Amino acid sequence: MNLFESNQSELKLINSNLSKSIDFLLENAGAVIQYRLRKEILHNVSAQDEESLLARIYQTPHFKLVQGYAKPSGYIGSGMHSWDNWRGKRLHETPLQDGETAARLLSYYAIPKGHPLVENFVAAMRDEDVLRDEFSYIPPEIARFETRFTGLNSGFCLMTLMYAMQAMLGYGDDAYAQPFQRTSLEAFKSILPLSSIGENAKTRKSKAKYNYPYIEADTYFPCQYHLETLAYTGAWRTPENIMLMADALNHFNEIAQGVNPVHVKIGNRYYSPFPLNMHNSPIRPFRADVIDTITYRRLLTEIAMLGVGESVGVVRESLENIKEAMGHDGILRMRLDLAHNRRYSPKSIEYPTAYVDVRLEPDYKKKYALECDLTFWAVQFLHLVGG
Repeated sequence: MNLFESNQSELKLINSNLSKSIDFLLENAGAVIQYRLRKEILHNVSAQDEESLLARIYQTPHFKLVQGYAKPSGYIGSGMHSWDNWRGKRLHETPLQDGETAARLLSYYAIPKGHPLVENFVAAMRDEDVLRDEFSYIPPEIARFETRFTGLNSGFCLMTLMYAMQAMLGYGDDAYAQPFQRTSLEAFKSILPLSSIGENAKTRKSKAKYNYPYIEADTYFPCQYHLETLAYTGAWRTPENIMLMADALNHFNEIAQGVNPVHVKIGNRYYSPFPLNMHNSPIRPFRADVIDTITYRRLLTEIAMLGVGESVGVVRESLENIKEAMGHDGILRMRLDLAHNRRYSPKSIEYPTAYVDVRLEPDYKKKYALECDLTFWAVQFLHLVGG
């Protein structure tokens, strides 16, 4: 009896190809996928196996880099979604030396929240003196720290990032972080009365090159970090709130016609926020022959993580398309040979920055590594949706 068959009642998945998918992953995937598959989906990892798999993960090149970037304060790297260089000075040896990228790697690799690297990083993000010191290395970071709470509602400020990263690391449901869950819910609720994305935006009277409509800093509007905060937390979840999220996401797609660039006004300056989808364009369902945006599968996963099931249109369509795209061998493959897919191909992903999809296999030169990443995503998505 294979591992899938022994846990069939828990998975509640009847697609016969899924058994082949899981067997394929168990035979070919690296430690991260093996660990996440067995812990999050199959629920059959023993304490001894968990220790062994984590030990292998701790030896992966990217984890060791992050470990090396940890400071005595507990903070990892410098900045968060910050400058890679400043006036000719290189600030990050690799993207993993940025706080957000480091946090994403720890989250995607499912590093336990009790690991000292995670515990100390979260403690540093909650220590005002540590943050003041960490964000004092270049002038614009000093300004980001001083205005770190300005723009929580509209999706543009340092604390928006901090709260989301803490949620991704397993610390989003405690008393410190829970208020941002309410902010995130309000951000999604705010779009329900709108008939267009720009309805609550103001016209900027300027001849600037990027003279886009703007919203004030305190205006509620959903961004990718509001979504991620809710995806990785549970305290907010009631049937009513889950339905609110489903309604808001469906409505977003109804009113998002094409691209809708909107800036946020902070003081006397205008900034591009962290949109739910690139340029506030409609969220596209998965298709094996199209890679729509740089965070294509990641966005769909985070929506599925909300517990909305098939009540969100793009989830429902993605579910059917995944089932059709999975081969008779249970492996998900995408048409990466097509010219329009080369720009955002997962083959080009190296580091887990804010601007790429999730990659769990460390070496794409390894046979089946890319197929393992894609197939794990498919199994994870089907599991989250319950399809």
